[in-house]
Amino acid sequence: MNHSQDTSSRGTPEDRKLYIVDSINDLNRLTLCPAGSQHLLPLQEKIPDIGTNSGNRSHSLFFLGLIIVLIVSLALVSFVIFLIVQTGNKMEDVSRRLTAEGKDIDDLKKINSMIIKRLNQLDEE
Repeated sequence: MNHSQDTSSRGTPEDRKLYIVDSINDLNRLTLCPAGSQHLLPLQEKIPDIGTNSGNRSHSLFFLGLIIVLIVSLALVSFVIFLIVQTGNKMEDVSRRLTAEGKDIDDLKKINSMIIKRLNQLDEE
């Protein structure tokens, strides 16, 4: 059995020590005077009540879990915002390039039309 599980299931170390001492005393009474065994306390009375500690422990675990969930969600939201900003920057770059290429295409069309006009003039002569 795991020692850490014993610690968490029994309560405080002082309660465990008292439980062990009571158990040893009960064993001694059973071996020394079997007639006195009727006066032994039941096992349930010796085990410390861990209900009060488990309520606090469950609340602290709940809050710890809540804090972890909040931190993870904050990290995810920050990552999504970062991705949105990066995507916006890339879209601006692409739109600038398309605008610049569109101007280049218009310039090429003008040059092409000028060349065709000149070739037509040369053919007529």
